[in-house]
Amino acid sequence: MSGLVFGIVVLGGLTRLTESGLSITEWKPVTGTIPPLNQHEWEEEFEKYKSSPEFKLLNSNITLSEFKFIFFMEWAHRLVGRAIGLGIVLPAAYFIFTRKTTPHVTGRIVLITALIGLQGAIGWWMVKSGLDEKFLEDPGSHPRVSQYRLTTHLAAAFVLYSVMMFTGLNILREARWTKNPTAALQEITMLQNPALTRFRKLGTALFGLVFLTAMSGGFVAGLDAGLIYNSFPYMGETIVPPTSELFDPNYSKANPTGWTLFWKNMLENPTTVQFNHRVLATTTFFAILGYHLYSHRLRPFIPRPAMMANNMVMGFVSLQVALGISTLIYVVPTPLAATHQAGALALLTSVIVLCSRLGQPRTAQKLLIAALKKRAASTSAAKPNTISKVYVQMKK
Repeated sequence: MSGLVFGIVVLGGLTRLTESGLSITEWKPVTGTIPPLNQHEWEEEFEKYKSSPEFKLLNSNITLSEFKFIFFMEWAHRLVGRAIGLGIVLPAAYFIFTRKTTPHVTGRIVLITALIGLQGAIGWWMVKSGLDEKFLEDPGSHPRVSQYRLTTHLAAAFVLYSVMMFTGLNILREARWTKNPTAALQEITMLQNPALTRFRKLGTALFGLVFLTAMSGGFVAGLDAGLIYNSFPYMGETIVPPTSELFDPNYSKANPTGWTLFWKNMLENPTTVQFNHRVLATTTFFAILGYHLYSHRLRPFIPRPAMMANNMVMGFVSLQVALGISTLIYVVPTPLAATHQAGALALLTSVIVLCSRLGQPRTAQKLLIAALKKRAASTSAAKPNTISKVYVQMKK
């Protein structure tokens, strides 16, 4: 299911890049699953699109066949979202009501289910911002979804994906430990070494930095800020654009000085938004590089699975930098831009794997593993139901 969430993030990026996101002007959670099936239904759907600001101001010459393409892009995006919802909610209900999960995992499953529902609501809230009739009042405006709502939608997807990945990886790790208690105790002993405390905290900080950088990319996408200053590392003739351009009073007409001027430009000025993304991306790369170099000093204390994940993070951040620069200098071609967005989630995935492998085991898991090792040492051959017996004894 995490893989499907990864896929829908990439599909959502393609929907935005092909400007297909506003092609469906209604939200029908059930009946919207079925697309138009005949010419009459297609014409009805096309008429609804013709009433939207995007058609009136940008796509007034679009044909029905061209409309079908952008419709199917948005329809596929919504359909995968529905599939993820059902693919999580139905098995979740089964596992919870049949008591096949611990309270810890049950809480995570309930959280994931709630996040899926929230994500659907945020998605329609985002689309509505692009259907606002206010665009028709200004003929020079460009109908698009709000960059704030777009980034909120992206953030919710990243949070959902992160919770799903952390939950799944922790379950798999605990299952692996339970099958081999001796090796598990060795790995747990290494993870409890005080030398890894700072390294673990820095890994968590990297997760936050990668997440923040990806969200700044959401603002770049929402404002089409990647279509200006298509060179690197320079923006025009200098690395840092002039202050008058970074903090343009035109973006804060109500209060052209002070805090309003600052945050309005930080979040609404395409030049400033692109500059912010460059700074955050560069900071992320060098932070991960420094973390990678620091890891070699601690190599004897880091478990092998965590060290492999650490190397994976370094590889993905290098690839992501190359993709980002290429997307910029080639003026945001759709294949490169979509790959760059996928690269952001792939980098976040590698950091999640690293943090998961560095994470301290739960107390209950440590006790279970210690009991299993003791039981295995006291018997010549473990019976098939050894694990369940030990767990029941621990609960008593």
